[in-house]
Amino acid sequence: MTAGPLPTDWEKARAVARAVPALPPVARDLGDALGHALAGPLTALTDLPPFDTSAMDGWAVAGPGPWRLGGSGVLAGGQPEPLRPGAAVPIATGARLPEGADAVLRREDGEADAGSGLLLDRSARPGPRVPGRDMAPGTEVARESEAAPGRESAPGRDIRPRGQECRADDPLLPAGTSVTPTVLGLAAAAGYDRLTVHRRPRVDLLVLGDELLATGLPRDGRIRDALGPLLPGWLRGQGAEVAGRPPLPDGFGPLYEAVRDSTADVVVTTGSTAAGPVDFLHDALRAVGARLLVDSVAVRPGHPMLLAELPPGADGRARHLVGLPGNPLAAVAGAVTLAVPLLRRLGGHADAGPLDAVCAAALPGHPRDTRLLPVRRTGQAVVPLPFGGPAMLRGLALADGLSVVPPGGAEAGAVVEILDVPRP
Repeated sequence: MTAGPLPTDWEKARAVARAVPALPPVARDLGDALGHALAGPLTALTDLPPFDTSAMDGWAVAGPGPWRLGGSGVLAGGQPEPLRPGAAVPIATGARLPEGADAVLRREDGEADAGSGLLLDRSARPGPRVPGRDMAPGTEVARESEAAPGRESAPGRDIRPRGQECRADDPLLPAGTSVTPTVLGLAAAAGYDRLTVHRRPRVDLLVLGDELLATGLPRDGRIRDALGPLLPGWLRGQGAEVAGRPPLPDGFGPLYEAVRDSTADVVVTTGSTAAGPVDFLHDALRAVGARLLVDSVAVRPGHPMLLAELPPGADGRARHLVGLPGNPLAAVAGAVTLAVPLLRRLGGHADAGPLDAVCAAALPGHPRDTRLLPVRRTGQAVVPLPFGGPAMLRGLALADGLSVVPPGGAEAGAVVEILDVPRP
């Protein structure tokens, strides 16, 4: 019997998967850029806000109060008239501040006096006084500057000054940032209609196995396909464009033709990675002229995973194949080890770095290999979950992540790395 290949260390296998250049930059409209990664830094095209605006509904005021009310009000999007000293005008949140205004008095703190036509600041202590109402007749109106200063009417109060968030040409986000809905909002506010991003990697997903059923209950020795529903959404969440197809039957011919004819940046297969009687992936890779980069990994579950470089595509760029084991949790282990790092790097996404957690209880390990174990968070720590066998998904469905357990296990109080698991 011929000995199999020596398994690659788990960390080294991940490093091999990351050792690829990002796909070329492309320009995308904002609505089409979601899920891509920025190909260069995002810099502001304008000041934010682009002019002084009101932070509250109320009145724009000029100088100390009380103020003479005038005008029909300033709404967001309007062009206000200049405001003279001692005057006030109603203003809406987000509206441009009139020239000459130096503060906004909140609506809940202001009161218009019908008798005098003045706007009073009721947040001041003591407040403004009006003849015939708050003081003896013949006494002059007490200006707010003579009283304790009003909280809301001090210069600059409740104004969002021009450039408060950023100035034009300020760096906002670094290259490699994943384009989320929040990033799209920031880009739009900063003046962008299109973004320069890395092209998303195209993936062909090949689910292999005569034993797989697409619908109904397991029967006649056949089981439901769990990976066909599980993997596409997860891989799309990693920035890929995924094309699936019905499960391929076991056999050299269908697998060889599917790999040979694929034009995707990455082919992901499930099953056929070992050396069983219907495992033809190694034969198909040799037939298409692929070069094995990783051929089994020292990790449990999932050790018979592989990574190969396929012949270049029409654009001359290298293409890759990730072979995942057929058992569901083993396939997930292969995906977090090889497929996810490869796709993230091809898509130009920055490496977020490891996420660590403390073990609230001992995590069982493998005597020689790294173990990926479903865990759940309890506060700042993690505890192991049952149902962590290679063919099981029950533990993974409850998990907050996969813990990276070193050979021999991790004691309570030890710090371990936590990997993301499939989620929306």
